[in-house]
Amino acid sequence: MDNKKINWSREETILAFELYCTIPEGKDTVYNEQIIALASVINRSVNSVKLKLQNFKSYDPSYMSDGRIGLSHGSKLDKKICTEFLNSWDALVEETAEIKNRFGMLQNEPEEKYTELEMPIGTDKIRVQKNRIGQAFFRRAVLSSYNGKCCITGINNPVLLRASHIKPWSKSNDINEKTNPQNGVLLNALHDAAFDKGLLTISLDYKIVISSKLMDIDDGNKLFFYNYNGKEINKPIRFLPSKEFIEYHNDVVFMR
Repeated sequence: MDNKKINWSREETILAFELYCTIPEGKDTVYNEQIIALASVINRSVNSVKLKLQNFKSYDPSYMSDGRIGLSHGSKLDKKICTEFLNSWDALVEETAEIKNRFGMLQNEPEEKYTELEMPIGTDKIRVQKNRIGQAFFRRAVLSSYNGKCCITGINNPVLLRASHIKPWSKSNDINEKTNPQNGVLLNALHDAAFDKGLLTISLDYKIVISSKLMDIDDGNKLFFYNYNGKEINKPIRFLPSKEFIEYHNDVVFMR
């Protein structure tokens, strides 16, 4: 491995940034298999890749919102990539997929088993592939942000978890909404279904709000819904849900 290599290219930095967005806090170490794999592909040391991921924290407003900071010696390119793609998530997904394809990385990625997205009949194959890649990135980013735990119950079995769009995928634009982790919350399957149907929402101060449609408080509704009413969600480590998307869900999806 050429450890004397200094300057990172745009392609390498994009791959590192995409990885930064999908690795849980505390897992960005030299022992992480994804970091090791990326280091091998781009011919850099594992420590170099780890430090690059930590550099991004200094330019990520969602990470620094509670006073935390990243490393202080990030490059101009690190800042440029963060600034560019934090405002254009779908472009990040598309460009990353193209780079991974050229590097021969896509065939080594595990198949996404728990994707919720369903394509309308007749959707062309290229569009289907793009949407699936986008949905897979969105799920990984939301899972990592919440450390793999439902933001309401704390359930942590990935089979039972859904990366839920706050503003529905079908209503989101292709620039900065469909794959934006700040348009997501991590929920267990039951509360995801209720959230999708407008039977619960999240307030602007990140508290759980249960719909009046569930006012018949039988034992099931009380146990699984009303016991959580008014409680604050378990907030993510980064990519806190955008209030713009929350307002949409409150106004358009939620049944009061």
